[in-house]
Amino acid sequence: MTTRKQTRRHFLRLAGAGSAASLAGATAAAQLRTIYTPRTAKRRFELGLASYTLRKFKLDETLTMTKRVGLKYICFKSFHLPLDSATEQISDVVKKVKDAGLTLYGGGVISMKKEPDVHRAFEYAKAAGMKVIVAVPAPDLLPLVEKKVRQYDIKVAIHNHGPTDKLYPTPAAAYERIKNLDKRIGICNDIGHTQRAGVDPSVSAENYADRLLDIHIKDVSSATAGGHGVEIGRGIIDIPKFLRTLLKIKYSGIVSFEYEKDADDPLAGLAESVGYAKGALAAITRQPAAKDVFLAP
Repeated sequence: MTTRKQTRRHFLRLAGAGSAASLAGATAAAQLRTIYTPRTAKRRFELGLASYTLRKFKLDETLTMTKRVGLKYICFKSFHLPLDSATEQISDVVKKVKDAGLTLYGGGVISMKKEPDVHRAFEYAKAAGMKVIVAVPAPDLLPLVEKKVRQYDIKVAIHNHGPTDKLYPTPAAAYERIKNLDKRIGICNDIGHTQRAGVDPSVSAENYADRLLDIHIKDVSSATAGGHGVEIGRGIIDIPKFLRTLLKIKYSGIVSFEYEKDADDPLAGLAESVGYAKGALAAITRQPAAKDVFLAP
């Protein structure tokens, strides 16, 4: 009978993934059994945090917790850097982020209901050195947004908010409004809201890959309007499939965790979510080639 021996490294990786799945539950375990791929894949994107996750915490606490879960990139909600901040205040906050070893890459979600909102958002992003504004602009303001994008060379990623959102329930709805605009105007695919709208986030990411500028990664309890946030791996979204899709389309932006559950005490759930996603990515991207995994006798 032919026997196959796994390398110690391969065994430890799968064992670690299995332990994480056991902690996260049966759904996670089922997903992790599907993530093995016999070839390596290069990851072009980075992992970050949407600071709405820590909306109940002050700036210093937010930076500390972001580092504790092993993330290096952060997108600030206005809780942590108010939109009406003076230039000096913005500079002080940016320095604090840098001193913490983090990168402030974006701001949002920022509502743009009126023309002054657009002007303020771009001045705010410029002062903070942000590369992307995650936004919800009124459709009639999109020509002005396009003008500002060209003026400032700052990207705008339109955020979808699911089945109750009349403007941008899905990435497809956003795409239809921006497909003829400057390509620096794109989509922030919030995969939880996308799934709640009954759309497979992986299919959505692939369909609109050319406009995918930012991602909010999370998990939800059901593919309905009533679905709510849960720890990644405990819900219904096929996270390994989604991560494989990002590798396939060569996504090169930031994948930001937006953990909305347990607002008063989110650290454990956030850490579990980050750990699950990192474990899945390790299994997908770092496996040795098939001939190295299984050693013939």
